[in-house]
Amino acid sequence: MKLWKSDKLKYFLKNKSLPSDVITRYKKAREIIDSGKNPFATKFERKNTVIEVIDLYNHLKPGERDDAKVSICGRIFATREHGKLTFIDIRDQTGKMQLYLDKKILKGNYEFYQSLDIGDWIGAEGNPIRTERGELSLLANRINLLTKSLRPLPEKWHGLKDKEIRYRYRYIDLISNPRVKEVFTTRSKIINLIRQYLSSEGFMEFETPMLQPIPGGATANPFKTHLDTLDIDLYLRIAPELYLKRLIIGGYEKVFELNRNFRNEGISYRHNPEFTMLEVYQAFVDYRQMMKLTQNLILHIVDNLIKDRKITYQENEIDLNPPWKEITVLESIEKLTSVKLSLGMSRDEVVKIADEMNVDYDDRLGVGGIINRIFEKKVENKLLQPTFILEYPKEVSPLARENPNNPNLTDRFELFIGGIEIANAFSELTDPLDQRVRFEQQIYTGEMETELDEDFIRALEYGMPPTGGLGIGVDRLVMIMTDSPSIRDVILFPYMKAKKK
Repeated sequence: MKLWKSDKLKYFLKNKSLPSDVITRYKKAREIIDSGKNPFATKFERKNTVIEVIDLYNHLKPGERDDAKVSICGRIFATREHGKLTFIDIRDQTGKMQLYLDKKILKGNYEFYQSLDIGDWIGAEGNPIRTERGELSLLANRINLLTKSLRPLPEKWHGLKDKEIRYRYRYIDLISNPRVKEVFTTRSKIINLIRQYLSSEGFMEFETPMLQPIPGGATANPFKTHLDTLDIDLYLRIAPELYLKRLIIGGYEKVFELNRNFRNEGISYRHNPEFTMLEVYQAFVDYRQMMKLTQNLILHIVDNLIKDRKITYQENEIDLNPPWKEITVLESIEKLTSVKLSLGMSRDEVVKIADEMNVDYDDRLGVGGIINRIFEKKVENKLLQPTFILEYPKEVSPLARENPNNPNLTDRFELFIGGIEIANAFSELTDPLDQRVRFEQQIYTGEMETELDEDFIRALEYGMPPTGGLGIGVDRLVMIMTDSPSIRDVILFPYMKAKKK
């Protein structure tokens, strides 16, 4: 506590442009220290959580008190004075409880406890009691200040809605909005349920490099860095796919990774430069088996989180009960836009249709790429009910196996729920020569700006068994399960523009 008693505190308060209410709280902390107490305690012997006390003593009737000694701790959210009594609402991770302070019973400086601020962390011991008004409370006989809050919560903090504050200072958001905490609690449960289900199905979880010499497994702009020790450039991975496939080649038959990917691209309601991805690979199966796995995995999550298989996403009721719809890319375009397309059309024909539909496209794209753009712009957001979209053009599926009935298509699906792409899967390409040609085409057209991954081709030359692969965007799945409109609402610390000084 030396710093608090030195002139450095005065210098700090004088030279920092701090709000007056923050300065007041710093001075309160100094007064507490001068009185011989520590406003930043080391620990507190908590015997009970709030929810435990509620569950154990909810039977108490108005005016009834139990002699059991309980102790809880939490952050102060409200204080009220009624004559010679003080009431303090505190909240821990499990819930909220009222503390009942009676000067005749409470040990210590009663006036000090009355001066505690909203935001302070305290510990309290006492007896459970049901007030005459019917509220289950803790009749405190001892209170400890655990941490002095030096910044008051923002004005109108309860139900804080300012997104700039909510996203930039997520800790304030969590304090102010119980609904936000519920979202991230659900996210944690979803991640645990994913691991639980895949483990029960015999899959093994592995960790592959985050820093890669050649970014691969997707078409995206990577973040670049440099490793000084080896004097080599590295890239934050855009996908773990090519490394997980190396594990299949090495003899593992069921593998997955649940971790972060990084793409140096735009930010939107469903895109963030850093995001969580699940990738799963299984030997000796095709994309049809991965379709079953996808459905069963999501239903496992749903069945453990909600009472039935119906959810609401952005005011749209979604029925997750099987069977889920299946339709091809071309069929979905015709059904939802009344425009009939085929991969046998000339590029000029497809370009004309895209222009008439006001769909933008890259001049480097061929027929398949432009058709895919039409699908993305005119169909995706209409796929509210769970829908597997099948048979993507080969041009936009460089790692997927060619469809045996049409060489311009691939054995691939994407799953859409609530108009959002949730999963992408295919029968993996195992032919090293075909894979080399497709990589070269990507480099030639500018879709892939880095060098060809010769080591991955080398690995394929040793032989990869027939394999099904699956990727699920975990953030987007959480969006659907928590009725969150933006990916920023399900990522704890989303990226923000630098704050103006």
